[in-house]
Amino acid sequence: MSLKPVKKSDLNKSWMQPRRDRRKMIQPEYHLIVTEGTETEPPYFNAMGNIINNKYPDKINVKVEGKGDNTLSLYSKAKELVAKSANGYRHVWVVYDTDDFPAAHIDETARLCEADSNDETTYHAIWSNQCVELWFLLHFSFLQSNLHRSEYWPKLTEILKSLGEGEYRKNRDDMCRILYPHMKDAIENAKKLEKINEGKAPSKSAPGTMIHTLVEKLKPYLTAEK
Repeated sequence: MSLKPVKKSDLNKSWMQPRRDRRKMIQPEYHLIVTEGTETEPPYFNAMGNIINNKYPDKINVKVEGKGDNTLSLYSKAKELVAKSANGYRHVWVVYDTDDFPAAHIDETARLCEADSNDETTYHAIWSNQCVELWFLLHFSFLQSNLHRSEYWPKLTEILKSLGEGEYRKNRDDMCRILYPHMKDAIENAKKLEKINEGKAPSKSAPGTMIHTLVEKLKPYLTAEK
Protein backbone atom coordinates (compact mmCIF):
# COMPACT_ATOMS: atom_id res chain seq x y z
CA MET A 1 0.00 0.00 0.00
CA SER A 2 1.33 3.39 -0.99
CA LEU A 3 2.02 5.85 1.83
CA LYS A 4 1.91 8.82 -0.51
CA PRO A 5 -0.81 11.38 0.33
CA VAL A 6 -3.83 11.42 -1.94
CA LYS A 7 -3.65 13.96 -4.72
CA LYS A 8 -6.03 16.88 -4.43
CA SER A 9 -7.21 16.23 -7.94
CA ASP A 10 -8.32 12.68 -6.96
CA LEU A 11 -10.42 13.61 -3.92
CA ASN A 12 -13.67 14.13 -5.85
CA LYS A 13 -13.37 11.07 -8.04
CA SER A 14 -16.09 8.41 -7.60
CA TRP A 15 -13.67 5.68 -6.56
CA MET A 16 -12.50 7.83 -3.66
CA GLN A 17 -16.02 8.44 -2.26
CA PRO A 18 -17.20 6.47 0.80
CA ARG A 19 -19.14 3.39 -0.20
CA ARG A 20 -22.88 3.65 0.27
CA ASP A 21 -24.52 0.25 0.63
CA ARG A 22 -27.86 -0.12 -1.02
CA ARG A 23 -30.78 0.00 1.36
CA LYS A 24 -32.03 -3.49 2.07
CA MET A 25 -35.74 -4.05 1.44
CA ILE A 26 -37.30 -5.80 4.43
CA GLN A 27 -40.40 -7.76 3.57
CA PRO A 28 -43.41 -7.45 5.90
CA GLU A 29 -44.28 -10.39 8.14
CA TYR A 30 -47.04 -12.28 6.33
CA HIS A 31 -49.89 -13.89 8.28
CA LEU A 32 -52.50 -16.23 6.81
CA ILE A 33 -55.70 -16.84 8.79
CA VAL A 34 -57.69 -19.78 7.42
CA THR A 35 -61.08 -20.22 9.05
CA GLU A 36 -63.59 -23.04 9.12
CA GLY A 37 -66.49 -20.61 9.12
CA THR A 38 -67.41 -18.41 6.19
CA GLU A 39 -69.87 -16.12 7.99
CA THR A 40 -68.67 -15.43 11.54
CA GLU A 41 -64.88 -15.59 11.67
CA PRO A 42 -63.91 -13.85 8.38
CA PRO A 43 -65.68 -10.53 9.17
CA TYR A 44 -64.18 -10.53 12.67
CA PHE A 45 -60.60 -11.17 11.57
CA ASN A 46 -60.90 -9.10 8.39
CA ALA A 47 -61.79 -6.07 10.50
CA MET A 48 -58.48 -6.51 12.36
CA GLY A 49 -56.57 -7.27 9.18
CA ASN A 50 -57.84 -4.15 7.40
CA ILE A 51 -56.71 -1.92 10.26
CA ILE A 52 -53.28 -3.55 10.39
CA ASN A 53 -52.69 -3.70 6.63
CA ASN A 54 -53.59 -0.03 6.22
CA LYS A 55 -51.62 1.14 9.23
CA TYR A 56 -48.46 -0.99 8.94
CA PRO A 57 -48.09 -2.07 5.27
CA ASP A 58 -44.30 -2.27 5.59
CA LYS A 59 -44.31 -4.31 8.80
CA ILE A 60 -47.10 -6.85 8.70
CA ASN A 61 -49.66 -8.23 6.27
CA VAL A 62 -52.74 -10.20 7.28
CA LYS A 63 -54.81 -12.27 4.85
CA VAL A 64 -58.03 -14.05 5.84
CA GLU A 65 -59.55 -17.01 3.99
CA GLY A 66 -62.92 -18.48 5.00
CA LYS A 67 -62.93 -21.98 3.55
CA GLY A 68 -66.00 -23.72 4.97
CA ASP A 69 -63.94 -26.84 5.72
CA ASN A 70 -63.30 -28.41 9.11
CA THR A 71 -60.37 -29.82 11.09
CA LEU A 72 -58.20 -32.00 8.81
CA SER A 73 -59.62 -30.74 5.51
CA LEU A 74 -59.17 -27.15 6.69
CA TYR A 75 -55.56 -27.87 7.55
CA SER A 76 -55.03 -29.34 4.07
CA LYS A 77 -56.50 -26.21 2.49
CA ALA A 78 -54.14 -24.08 4.57
CA LYS A 79 -51.17 -26.10 3.31
CA GLU A 80 -52.35 -25.66 -0.28
CA LEU A 81 -52.65 -21.89 0.14
CA VAL A 82 -49.14 -21.70 1.58
CA ALA A 83 -47.73 -23.78 -1.29
CA LYS A 84 -49.35 -21.49 -3.89
CA SER A 85 -48.30 -18.24 -2.26
CA ALA A 86 -45.25 -16.29 -3.35
CA ASN A 87 -45.18 -14.32 -0.10
CA GLY A 88 -43.81 -16.94 2.25
CA TYR A 89 -46.15 -16.87 5.24
CA ARG A 90 -44.42 -16.56 8.60
CA HIS A 91 -47.52 -17.54 10.56
CA VAL A 92 -50.46 -19.67 9.44
CA TRP A 93 -53.45 -19.67 11.80
CA VAL A 94 -55.86 -22.58 11.29
CA VAL A 95 -59.08 -21.46 13.00
CA TYR A 96 -61.70 -24.14 13.64
CA ASP A 97 -64.50 -25.12 16.02
CA THR A 98 -64.66 -28.56 17.59
CA ASP A 99 -68.47 -28.74 17.22
CA ASP A 100 -69.40 -32.43 16.93
CA PHE A 101 -66.44 -33.45 14.78
CA PRO A 102 -64.56 -36.64 15.66
CA ALA A 103 -62.15 -36.13 18.54
CA ALA A 104 -59.39 -37.84 16.57
CA HIS A 105 -59.67 -35.26 13.76
CA ILE A 106 -59.75 -32.33 16.18
CA ASP A 107 -56.60 -33.47 17.96
CA GLU A 108 -54.79 -34.61 14.82
CA THR A 109 -55.18 -31.17 13.27
CA ALA A 110 -53.46 -29.64 16.28
CA ARG A 111 -50.71 -32.27 16.11
CA LEU A 112 -50.08 -31.66 12.41
CA CYS A 113 -49.81 -27.92 12.96
CA GLU A 114 -47.08 -28.46 15.51
CA ALA A 115 -45.32 -31.16 13.51
CA ASP A 116 -45.22 -29.21 10.24
CA SER A 117 -43.97 -25.97 11.76
CA ASN A 118 -40.40 -25.00 10.95
CA ASP A 119 -38.03 -22.02 11.10
CA GLU A 120 -39.75 -20.39 8.12
CA THR A 121 -43.44 -21.04 8.80
CA THR A 122 -45.29 -21.68 12.04
CA TYR A 123 -48.70 -23.36 11.89
CA HIS A 124 -51.04 -22.59 14.78
CA ALA A 125 -54.08 -24.71 15.68
CA ILE A 126 -56.61 -22.09 16.78
CA TRP A 127 -59.45 -24.31 17.96
CA SER A 128 -62.49 -23.37 20.01
CA ASN A 129 -64.33 -25.98 22.05
CA GLN A 130 -67.11 -25.81 21.18
CA CYS A 131 -67.25 -22.75 18.94
CA VAL A 132 -65.99 -19.23 18.28
CA GLU A 133 -68.92 -17.76 20.22
CA LEU A 134 -67.16 -18.90 23.40
CA TRP A 135 -64.40 -16.42 22.57
CA PHE A 136 -67.00 -13.68 22.08
CA LEU A 137 -68.59 -14.42 25.47
CA LEU A 138 -65.24 -14.32 27.24
CA HIS A 139 -65.07 -10.60 26.46
CA PHE A 140 -67.81 -10.06 29.03
CA SER A 141 -67.39 -12.77 31.66
CA PHE A 142 -65.40 -15.84 32.62
CA LEU A 143 -67.20 -19.02 31.57
CA GLN A 144 -66.08 -22.38 32.92
CA SER A 145 -69.27 -24.44 32.52
CA ASN A 146 -69.29 -26.83 29.59
CA LEU A 147 -72.41 -25.49 27.90
CA HIS A 148 -73.67 -26.68 24.53
CA ARG A 149 -72.86 -24.16 21.81
CA SER A 150 -76.59 -23.53 21.22
CA GLU A 151 -76.69 -21.85 24.65
CA TYR A 152 -74.07 -19.26 23.65
CA TRP A 153 -76.32 -17.41 21.22
CA PRO A 154 -79.04 -16.36 23.74
CA LYS A 155 -76.31 -15.23 26.16
CA LEU A 156 -74.66 -13.10 23.48
CA THR A 157 -77.99 -11.64 22.42
CA GLU A 158 -78.75 -10.68 26.02
CA ILE A 159 -75.37 -8.96 26.37
CA LEU A 160 -75.56 -7.19 23.02
CA LYS A 161 -79.06 -5.91 23.71
CA SER A 162 -77.90 -4.53 27.06
CA LEU A 163 -75.27 -2.59 25.09
CA GLY A 164 -77.85 -1.36 22.60
CA GLU A 165 -76.36 -3.49 19.82
CA GLY A 166 -79.36 -5.70 18.98
CA GLU A 167 -79.45 -9.48 18.55
CA TYR A 168 -76.47 -11.73 17.91
CA ARG A 169 -76.26 -13.50 14.57
CA LYS A 170 -73.43 -15.32 12.85
CA ASN A 171 -72.98 -12.98 9.90
CA ARG A 172 -72.65 -9.71 11.84
CA ASP A 173 -69.77 -7.67 10.48
CA ASP A 174 -69.47 -5.38 13.51
CA MET A 175 -68.44 -7.87 16.19
CA CYS A 176 -64.82 -6.71 16.19
CA ARG A 177 -65.92 -3.14 16.89
CA ILE A 178 -68.26 -4.23 19.69
CA LEU A 179 -65.78 -6.60 21.32
CA TYR A 180 -62.64 -4.52 20.95
CA PRO A 181 -63.02 -2.48 24.21
CA HIS A 182 -63.19 -5.77 26.14
CA MET A 183 -60.30 -7.54 24.39
CA LYS A 184 -58.02 -7.51 27.43
CA ASP A 185 -60.67 -9.26 29.55
CA ALA A 186 -61.22 -11.89 26.86
CA ILE A 187 -57.50 -12.68 26.68
CA GLU A 188 -57.26 -13.01 30.46
CA ASN A 189 -60.35 -15.25 30.63
CA ALA A 190 -59.12 -17.45 27.78
CA LYS A 191 -55.76 -17.84 29.53
CA LYS A 192 -57.56 -18.97 32.69
CA LEU A 193 -59.29 -21.69 30.70
CA GLU A 194 -56.00 -22.63 29.05
CA LYS A 195 -54.44 -23.12 32.49
CA ILE A 196 -57.41 -25.22 33.66
CA ASN A 197 -57.15 -27.36 30.51
CA GLU A 198 -53.37 -27.74 30.71
CA GLY A 199 -52.32 -31.22 29.60
CA LYS A 200 -55.66 -31.99 27.94
CA ALA A 201 -56.17 -32.59 24.24
CA PRO A 202 -58.22 -29.95 22.38
CA SER A 203 -61.15 -32.36 22.10
CA LYS A 204 -61.20 -32.70 25.91
CA SER A 205 -60.69 -29.00 26.68
CA ALA A 206 -64.29 -27.91 27.10
CA PRO A 207 -64.80 -25.08 27.34
CA GLY A 208 -61.61 -23.75 25.85
CA THR A 209 -60.21 -21.70 22.99
CA MET A 210 -56.85 -20.68 21.55
CA ILE A 211 -58.07 -17.58 19.72
CA HIS A 212 -56.37 -15.41 22.34
CA THR A 213 -52.95 -16.49 21.02
CA LEU A 214 -53.79 -15.11 17.59
CA VAL A 215 -55.35 -11.92 18.94
CA GLU A 216 -52.37 -11.33 21.25
CA LYS A 217 -50.05 -11.52 18.25
CA LEU A 218 -52.05 -8.90 16.36
CA LYS A 219 -53.02 -6.71 19.31
CA PRO A 220 -49.87 -4.49 19.34
CA TYR A 221 -50.65 -3.41 15.78
CA LEU A 222 -54.24 -2.60 16.71
CA THR A 223 -53.38 -0.38 19.66
CA ALA A 224 -49.93 1.14 19.10
CA GLU A 225 -49.24 4.29 17.17
CA LYS A 226 -47.39 3.96 13.89
